[in-house]
Amino acid sequence: MSSSVAHTLDAILGAGAPVVSVAPVELSAPGRPVPLEVRVSAPASGTDLPIVLFSHGNGWNLDGYAPLTAFWASRGFVVIQPTHLDSRRNGFGFDHPVFPSIWTERISDLTRILDQLDAIEAAVPGLAGRMDRSRVAATGHSWGGQTAQALLGARILDETGELGDDMSDSRVSAGILLAATGLAGDDLHPFAQANFPFMRPSFAELTTPTLVVAGDHDQSKMSSRGPDWFTDAYTHSPGATDLLTFFGAEHGLGGIVGYEVAETTDEDPQRVAVIQRLSTAYLRTALHVDESSWPAARAAFGDGVEPIGRVESRR
Repeated sequence: MSSSVAHTLDAILGAGAPVVSVAPVELSAPGRPVPLEVRVSAPASGTDLPIVLFSHGNGWNLDGYAPLTAFWASRGFVVIQPTHLDSRRNGFGFDHPVFPSIWTERISDLTRILDQLDAIEAAVPGLAGRMDRSRVAATGHSWGGQTAQALLGARILDETGELGDDMSDSRVSAGILLAATGLAGDDLHPFAQANFPFMRPSFAELTTPTLVVAGDHDQSKMSSRGPDWFTDAYTHSPGATDLLTFFGAEHGLGGIVGYEVAETTDEDPQRVAVIQRLSTAYLRTALHVDESSWPAARAAFGDGVEPIGRVESRR
């Protein structure tokens, strides 16, 4: 069924274009323990290209997630992927002095990118003057979802339940959260409570239009909550009005990180093909490229005779 849905979605989105990808591009980041490097992927032609920031999951880097980010670029977006400090390339483990601040540094990485779009244009041959800086989405997978949701408006609660700083960015007008962790509470395991303060989110302040993507077989090692934990942003946020849940999908959602890697415990290229296309359709509508893309794609996904997932919307 999923291959037929992907074919239907291709008719909605149209054909892809050749992509130019440049890495590493080093950006200014005073005081950061290691340089901030990003990958920039963009269609080889076209103008007024919206920008998509993508934040990787724990341990990854700017070379991951090509099944997703390269597809977005082929459909008309400039996709920018930083390597965050938690990347295995940097070797900052849980016992390293920098680790407690990594979650805030991750958020800073995304704002640094938006602050330095001129430098990015200059570093990528042929990109100058082609980005539309008024149309920006923040996206991410797993820990990257938490990073992206901060720019979308989500806040962090301290140990007393008080709201932390507002780290939202008015330059960001849409988001996609893929397998992003949910609310804290008694179900959160002690290790996560001790080491991951960002796992105490408040979604009430997330008002930016956002798509949440989750797998119904995604059982976290950080929480004893079931897979519904990864849908909390949709349940509790006024901005996250759309939810895609994939049947049988685990944390890798079929292979968005990459195929034949340890994180992909549920490899399913056809599922990834559908996620590629549905997320692209959402971005096209949320960033005002084509207002009909997401409604049409949502309807096509919901019409499957043997569905591989479900779509929900509060619109």
